[in-house]
Amino acid sequence: MQPEFWHKRWASNQIGFHLPEVNPYLQRFWPQLGLDEGSRVLVPLCGKSLDLLWLAHCGHEVLGIELSEKAIEDFFNEHQLDPAISEQGPFNVYRAGSIELWCGDFFELTAGDVADCSALYDRAALIALPPAMREQYAAHLIRILPKDSLGILITLDYDQTQMSGPPFAVLDDEVQRLLGASWELKILEDQDVLGESWKFLEAGVTRLEERVYRVSS
Repeated sequence: MQPEFWHKRWASNQIGFHLPEVNPYLQRFWPQLGLDEGSRVLVPLCGKSLDLLWLAHCGHEVLGIELSEKAIEDFFNEHQLDPAISEQGPFNVYRAGSIELWCGDFFELTAGDVADCSALYDRAALIALPPAMREQYAAHLIRILPKDSLGILITLDYDQTQMSGPPFAVLDDEVQRLLGASWELKILEDQDVLGESWKFLEAGVTRLEERVYRVSS
């Protein structure tokens, strides 16, 4: 999946993956991590998610990584924020208050860039990527994220033959294979959400589960 795919999705406003509210799993489970106020949270492939604001309001420093400059500009415009813009290596960095959104390729992020991150929030990164890129994503995340980091990972589980992604089905076996050898994984919730997912129903999907993991490196 090439960058142009995502640029076109944002340019044409085909962003069904963007939620108009803060993710309920984030609100329910994030406080259980017990992170200190001021902890920096890495949010890969963040889009213009309202979750970024929620994390900031909880007292965190937020580092979002996003390929689409339009998504980043939309985020700040929609929340009447005037970011300072600078450069960090290959990234354009937009900062307002405790939120930094870095525009660029996640795979160019280095361990030094995230050395002060102690938490991870992944609602829409792993499931946005096809299988080969999921392998690369997981390996890169393990390589750069500091030891003793905590976080939340949310995945979707459905029959991939019934609908093409994104979002892609990422079954528990794959999560365990990609991350389980290096990180501790605990399933916090496994919920049937087919009845509230019209896109999947229209596509003929017969089973859809959201799975929430607590991850610790």
